[in-house]
Amino acid sequence: MRIPCPYCGERGNEEFLYLGSAVLERPAPDASAEAWVDYVHMRDNPRGPGAEFMQHVQGCRAWLIVRRDTLTHAILSVAPARAARGGGA
Repeated sequence: MRIPCPYCGERGNEEFLYLGSAVLERPAPDASAEAWVDYVHMRDNPRGPGAEFMQHVQGCRAWLIVRRDTLTHAILSVAPARAARGGGA
């Protein structure tokens, strides 16, 4: 799989580290233990388009949000995480 880094150009997926879903909402600090267990350990494994955090560890080290289809592995879009999350991440 080739991933088009916005800073370095197209690179092999072995240069990137998968960091997890980019759509999870972190619970409030005072949330229940059950909410935190679900956040840390419970993950859906959806089939189709999804958004994932990846870091270009063997390149520019940027944090990216990669939108890809988990069924076909087609890359739909790649954006810097800060820009895509409104300055956060």
